[in-house]
Amino acid sequence: MFREPPRGQFKQLPRWERPVSRAIYLDWNATTPPAPEVLAAMHRAAERSWGNPSSVHAVGREARRALEDTREALAQLLELSPRDVVLTGGGTEANNLMLRSAPGLALSRLEHPSVVRVAERIETDGRPVVWLPVRPDGQLEVAAIAEHCRALPEGSWLSLMAVNHETGVIQPLEAAAEAARPLGLKLHSDAVQALGKVPLGPLQVADAITVAAHKIRGPKGIGALALRARAGVVPVPRPVLVGGAQERGLRPGTQDAVAAAGFGAALARLPVFQRGILGVGSLRDALERGIQALATPNGSAPRAPHVTNLHFPAWRGDELVAALDLAGVQVSAGSACSAGSLEPSPVLLAMGRTEAATHSVRFSLGEDTTAADVDEVLRVLRQLLAA
Repeated sequence: MFREPPRGQFKQLPRWERPVSRAIYLDWNATTPPAPEVLAAMHRAAERSWGNPSSVHAVGREARRALEDTREALAQLLELSPRDVVLTGGGTEANNLMLRSAPGLALSRLEHPSVVRVAERIETDGRPVVWLPVRPDGQLEVAAIAEHCRALPEGSWLSLMAVNHETGVIQPLEAAAEAARPLGLKLHSDAVQALGKVPLGPLQVADAITVAAHKIRGPKGIGALALRARAGVVPVPRPVLVGGAQERGLRPGTQDAVAAAGFGAALARLPVFQRGILGVGSLRDALERGIQALATPNGSAPRAPHVTNLHFPAWRGDELVAALDLAGVQVSAGSACSAGSLEPSPVLLAMGRTEAATHSVRFSLGEDTTAADVDEVLRVLRQLLAA
């Protein structure tokens, strides 16, 4: 049972170690707080759409409707056919589903661990993988595609994320597609960190797109793999699991209509989310200006407006994250999927930022972030860095 500490117990502690009444959450790239509309939609669905979507009776059809409404909304957003949207358990599953059966793969170390680990598995299986170089500004070196990928077998893929999960750097999808097409490569883009944060026009060049609901204030446990037809042909991955015919047999198992309803509600409010993310661009810039004498940004290429990855030479990233947490400021030292790891950031290593790879912290703002939040974070950072 929790017991309130005796009055005055924290009197002698430094300011940043005292309990705070409201934590400042600047880790929106890791996950986002579910929106009230999302929670309401899921509550309604739990009461009304609890049936098995594969059942033909009324309660099954109600659950099926929740799935198809969300599929239709996502297809409309990405400008493709609803039939070609496969609902999955999240971004990691969608990346695995798309790439694990690839005869060959080209990518860089900028990619999310769920893509990098698939590539390493492909290499272990004896299929060719090309690791492309990265520029110091945080973008893929597009010129290397034509140079290094000519020997990849037919049906191979280039995987290039839309927005980097650690630095927020926007990747050159259109230029990469232009370089890849003459080589017969199809383009997969992990757009988990792009949805609602940057214009989606460049995704038109992608043959397969991965998204996840929890990055746009939707629920965890649901995402999608969206496939784009070209010349009437849709790329069809090989299922990771075998079972029933759900999701065209590509993702067998009973679908979660409640999570789908939450995803649909998050898509319905996406314009609100987008305005919020655009609105915090000035706050992100203020954060960088306020700490510029003590930290430098990693990645000088164009970035999503809400995120900065800062190099603090005097602090290990994981230690500064812990100190900030004690002060009520919640941030990350890198990818949420690598949280707790003491390994250097592979993204920053790929950029040639060897020292920064262990001495950096990611601050990702969201639609609820205020100027007062940023002022308080700057105050805490200055106090910590002066200690």
